[in-house]
Amino acid sequence: MNVKTHSDAAPQRGVRHIIIDPEYAGQRVDNYLQRELKGVPKSRIYRIIRKGEVRVNGKRVRPSTRLLADDKLRIPPIRTAAPGQLTSPVKDILKTILYENNVMLIINKPSGIAVHGGSGISMGVIESMRAALPNEHNLELVHRLDRDTSGCLMISKNRSHLRSLQRALREKTGIGKYYRAIVHGQWSRRKTLIDAPITKNILRSGERVSRVAADGKPSTTGFTVIGGNDGFCLVEARAFTGRTHQIRVHCRHAGLPIVGDVKYGFQDADKIVRQRFGYQRLMLHAERLEVPNIGDYPGFNISAPQDKDFLEFSKYIIKTKG
Repeated sequence: MNVKTHSDAAPQRGVRHIIIDPEYAGQRVDNYLQRELKGVPKSRIYRIIRKGEVRVNGKRVRPSTRLLADDKLRIPPIRTAAPGQLTSPVKDILKTILYENNVMLIINKPSGIAVHGGSGISMGVIESMRAALPNEHNLELVHRLDRDTSGCLMISKNRSHLRSLQRALREKTGIGKYYRAIVHGQWSRRKTLIDAPITKNILRSGERVSRVAADGKPSTTGFTVIGGNDGFCLVEARAFTGRTHQIRVHCRHAGLPIVGDVKYGFQDADKIVRQRFGYQRLMLHAERLEVPNIGDYPGFNISAPQDKDFLEFSKYIIKTKG
């Protein structure tokens, strides 16, 4: 038996057996395998789990099965990527780091880049960061951003701190997440609180679509108008809950969808924006995080600079304000 607690990315042949280190206790099997099998498509990982080729203590598992310390994990023969084989979708990804300490880092994620691989994407932000920082063996996403949303993204370096950060995200007085969004239309009031439950559907294509529904999970977003004119409005949005596509769905629910939102937006209006201004991206940016004291680590605020298109469009809206 080959007993180990962590492996570097390298081509593999033959069955591997891994004893789970206490540091990974509580992690889902699918998430553990995505880190362990660098370069393997997410669909392939789910297939070997579904076929029973992945086993914990000799038993079949589901993707959601939580690992325990000292569990014996069986990984079937599967080819992974050799060092240097993977190409990061983010050029100079280390230059996107906004803040770093011993247990976490925060990056300014570009629009159009997925936070993790899957659905035909071999590498996302987390895989790119692991490749760029090979000595950091415990890098995990604290939360997620939609592929087309830019801005502050937290990555944990430590499993115990990861759990603390995720608890802080769930608490109303915990981590504050603030976004900038450019929407079609004009909010009627300067400050608006949308409290509308959201449910998530999976279409036949596998696409995730969220919508406001009475039987959905509680979802609350606060909006503050910064400026608006010429048919557009720039707002700050604070997400008090963390539902899938929450800000995008609440904007659409208000009749003011985000510019460039191909899933929940106004397609004809967005076509005019592209023709008039040339902007191609979703106009949603995770601008700021307020992180409270967590354990021995003091709290801090961090902001992510907007990219050229978002900044230009924002200035245009403010400048043209009557």
